Amino acid sequence: MSVYEDLLLCNYRKCRVKLSGYAWVTACSHIFCDQHGSGEFSRSPAVCPACNSTLSGKLDIVRTELSPSEEYKAMVLAGLRPEVVLDICSRALAFWTYQVYQERLYQEYTYSKAEGHLKQVEKVYAHQVQSKDTELGSMKGEVTSLKKVLEEYKRKYSELSEKLMERNRQYQKLQGMYDALRLRNIAVANREACGDRAQQDQPVVFGFPLGNAVKFPVAGTPPVRSCDGDFRSRPFFCTSPTAEAGNSFFISPRNEIDHQHLGSGRAFKIMRM
Repeated sequence: MSVYEDLLLCNYRKCRVKLSGYAWVTACSHIFCDQHGSGEFSRSPAVCPACNSTLSGKLDIVRTELSPSEEYKAMVLAGLRPEVVLDICSRALAFWTYQVYQERLYQEYTYSKAEGHLKQVEKVYAHQVQSKDTELGSMKGEVTSLKKVLEEYKRKYSELSEKLMERNRQYQKLQGMYDALRLRNIAVANREACGDRAQQDQPVVFGFPLGNAVKFPVAGTPPVRSCDGDFRSRPFFCTSPTAEAGNSFFISPRNEIDHQHLGSGRAFKIMRM
């Protein structure tokens, strides 16, 4: 197998496979794989798919074997004059030269096309990179400004935190003062209430208080504790002269009368409110 077989590619634009086995060769120096050659050259008149040349001659299209046998090689040029053999060889070499040249042109075209596409892509990417750099610069400036704003907010937050702590301390102090005043007012109110109650607990006879100096202990009457902690006997008048209803001698404005019938007589009992 010759090393130059790797250079032979199908000249069909959408194929471009390496040729092996059988191939179709045209008079316009193009070669095609067996699949596309059979399909394209089955119509009449035949047209070369590579250059659109009309192939109407009998030998304009030849299906040839790319790897002939030794017997074929020995007999194909036998009996021909040397100049004919050389002419055939020069034409075969010209075909190979054209194929190589054509492949080189195709590769150059592909390379130039890829290079042009690459330049366009590079231009697009350069524009995108430039825009991204500009955007990145603006974002960096924005981040810097936001950092400054954040520092300002942190400073204000620390100041407000200190003020809040100071207000909390003042509030706790005022709360303590308020609780102390409230407790003191409650104690004063309790003492005043106890004093008023002590004045109310003094016995009254004919509308005049007797005070703590005069006490009338009565059997069966429990002692009464005053707000100051001492005990006083509760005055109680168990008997009174018999009189008509509405005539009372031991009535004070702070007491009320309880009438009870005891036998045929009537007693007056003075009870404290």
